[in-house]
Amino acid sequence: MSTEIRKPVIGFTCGDLNGIGLELIIKSLSDSRMLDFMIPVVFANNKSINFYRKGLQEFNLNFAVLNDLSKINPKQVNVLNCWEEEVAMQPGVLTDLGGKYAVRSLTVAAQCLKDGQVDALVTAPINKANTQSNDFPFTGHTPYLKNLFSANDALMILYKDNFRVALATEHIPIAEVAKHITKELINAKLQTLRQSLQKDFGIDKPKIAVLGMNPHAGDNGTIGKEEELILKPTIDTLFQQGHLVFGPYSADAFFARGSYQEFDAVLAMYHDQGLVAFKTIAQGEGVNYTAGLSKVRTSPDHGTAFDIAGKNEADPNSFREALFSAIDILQQREAYATNTANPLRKAKIEVERGVV
Repeated sequence: MSTEIRKPVIGFTCGDLNGIGLELIIKSLSDSRMLDFMIPVVFANNKSINFYRKGLQEFNLNFAVLNDLSKINPKQVNVLNCWEEEVAMQPGVLTDLGGKYAVRSLTVAAQCLKDGQVDALVTAPINKANTQSNDFPFTGHTPYLKNLFSANDALMILYKDNFRVALATEHIPIAEVAKHITKELINAKLQTLRQSLQKDFGIDKPKIAVLGMNPHAGDNGTIGKEEELILKPTIDTLFQQGHLVFGPYSADAFFARGSYQEFDAVLAMYHDQGLVAFKTIAQGEGVNYTAGLSKVRTSPDHGTAFDIAGKNEADPNSFREALFSAIDILQQREAYATNTANPLRKAKIEVERGVV
């Protein structure tokens, strides 16, 4: 009987064709050691990859071209041609075509993820200005995947090592944040975050901090009422239910004093409140993870970077971290499923380790 461990099939979307997505893929997958951990499938077109490969001579990427996944090569990088036509490539330029084929790559890859043909998905950056349309009315990957998988909730978590920041609201104008902050929303996001920390990160009893929406967390209601009327009652209810949820904390002091290091995750109220601090601290090595889905999706923590596209200047560190994180989360989910299916076995292991 074979004892060979099955390697996961990891899918990669190309992102905006004129951004840095394909450069990141070439730089990351040209290291043949990656094949020891996974079977990669890039959802793009071989001609598009070759366009960027010509300017990246020091990165030797060999790949097999597929028209369907039934012929996947487990010992090589695989490129599934999602389109056959010639596409004009203009690195660094926002074009309709760049967005059109970014969506094509994403929708084909996500359907393969849903169908179980790939085990996890790593998405390269897209630009919202050229992807939204009547056929794709989504503000980004997270709402699209939530809709595709019919998930009750989908939560954006940015993380590096043990530093994790989740967002209560994502890509909405700052003027609309307050009306989205409700008890129902905060409760749902905290429940999704807690469950993800347990299932995806292996933290049995996660400790979560909640940031206030207003300056100084409202100063007891003198600078906005959201903390008093929404955040505090929701946090108190969850705490009384036995969950380690604390706050609301003033966002500026919370990060400046390093208080985030005392928690397993932080829930920020809006995009820049959480991500300005996160990206400053993560220094280009963060990962964006979509919690709440039945499948695993990660991405780098940056955008299309049109200003450096096609110049061989893109740093692949965050993309590589997203790749390895997808594999780690798959393994953690497997362990969680085993432990929860057989709680007596888990209790025995904990006793043997002196945990209880």
